[in-house]
Amino acid sequence: MDSGRQILVCQYTNCLRNGSASVLAAFQSWATPGTMVIGCGCQGQCNMGATVRVLPDDTWYCRVKAQDVQTIVTQHLQHGHPVTPLLHPRFHPPDSEAV
Repeated sequence: MDSGRQILVCQYTNCLRNGSASVLAAFQSWATPGTMVIGCGCQGQCNMGATVRVLPDDTWYCRVKAQDVQTIVTQHLQHGHPVTPLLHPRFHPPDSEAV
């Protein structure tokens, strides 16, 4: 299920201040077959760092910490279920119909 995925972990200024180097290292240590982990430049979400984007799913995670990586790998990459509490609300708004 994880074949051909890319994990983009922002390594730009604000994300670095929020621990993205350790997030990148954690993803590299939890790497799964068929998944590339890439440290990338700014993804335009500086106030929500550390930012992680999963492609081709186009799933955006925000405020990711190194301790969140195992959950993302297990729940999302291995089992196909995004980690809801870490989803970026700009790209994955909460269900607004449940009023």
